[in-house]
Amino acid sequence: MGEVVEDSATAPPPVSAPPMQTQAWGTISLTVAFVWQLYTLGLLVKLHESTETGMRYSRYLQLFSATFGDKMANIFAAFPIMYLSGGTCVALIIIGGGTMKTFYQIACGASCHGKPMPLTTVEWYLVFTCAAVLLSQLPNLNSIAGVSLVGAITAIGYCTIMWIVSVTEDRLDGVSYDRVRPVSNVVWIFGILNSYGIIAFAFRGHNLTLEIQATMPSSEKHPSHVPMWRGVQIAYVIVAMCLFPLAIGGYWAYGQKIPENGGMLAAIYMYHGRDTSQAVLGLTSLFIIVNAVSSFQIYAMQMFDDMESKFTSRMNRPCPWWLRAISRAMFGYGCFFVAVAIPFLGSFAGLIGGVALPVTFSYPCFMWLKIKKPKKHSFAWWLNWVLGISGVVLSVLVIAAGVYVVIDTGIKVSFFKPQ
Repeated sequence: MGEVVEDSATAPPPVSAPPMQTQAWGTISLTVAFVWQLYTLGLLVKLHESTETGMRYSRYLQLFSATFGDKMANIFAAFPIMYLSGGTCVALIIIGGGTMKTFYQIACGASCHGKPMPLTTVEWYLVFTCAAVLLSQLPNLNSIAGVSLVGAITAIGYCTIMWIVSVTEDRLDGVSYDRVRPVSNVVWIFGILNSYGIIAFAFRGHNLTLEIQATMPSSEKHPSHVPMWRGVQIAYVIVAMCLFPLAIGGYWAYGQKIPENGGMLAAIYMYHGRDTSQAVLGLTSLFIIVNAVSSFQIYAMQMFDDMESKFTSRMNRPCPWWLRAISRAMFGYGCFFVAVAIPFLGSFAGLIGGVALPVTFSYPCFMWLKIKKPKKHSFAWWLNWVLGISGVVLSVLVIAAGVYVVIDTGIKVSFFKPQ
């Protein structure tokens, strides 16, 4: 929950902090981020349809371009949006491939004890990537509605199972919530900022909101933002019911003993593998794999759409099926290469969250100010300026921390060596 645990061989004696104090700061950070991103998501939903022209903006970049111009969009919005999509796909390969390895160990059971794994971690990444690339041949968001539904159900399933197992098995013996400070305060601060990047990464998805809303019917009497906002509220109630128990319960159960790689599932498998039903562990792993494969399609679709729309605009003809298949496969295997190069998810997720943070927390506020033009110095005017500027400043700090943590972790763990 926002604390970075350094290697005990190089860290000074820990500075104690009451368990609830440490957990409270993590919970407060998570709650602030949750409310903040829900507010900006509401702004995007309302900005989808122009009240003046009636035009519907079905892409985040399209809305940004219409608000600030193409040049500003290319400089400030294009890279974070595409980086978020590509970076999320890389993270999903790390999660999905690693969980496939765990699932095999659970399914194989005692018969594989002491025997070498048939596949290396890199090969498990490749198996997952092949499955994701095969499913990515579905043409658009409408065609993957069923895949998205399966992903949502499995996400609810594995989150619920993990926090219930962690809490019911009670806290580990000797679990510690003590704060560990590195030798340098700069490293400690960077670790905290990187954790904020991970929280921002957890709330990614604003770049896809307008595309989802564009699939809904809309008219002057029945604008799409009404049912869309209702759906968002219901969805985020479910998200909160999954996310907060998982974060709070996981920290309470494992404290500093939670593994740096693998997270909650690795902790459950490590500490409760013998006293938890293998069927439960296997089902949880399977849910994570299915969710990762389905999520890959949703986040990659924005990259696919961008590549294919550029071909169509330049060649004045639809993208042929064989070129679409090749380009999507190249994207998938490109993400695989990055996943192998930077396999430490905790560090990489913080950097992704930092780069994409303005997309979620800042840009919607600036676009709302530009389009709606609220009364100067009114509450709404101050609120959106403060949130927008705060998001940009936080993004710069988190990116600096993320770059440092990725380089530092890469030196310690080594690049191109997935565990």
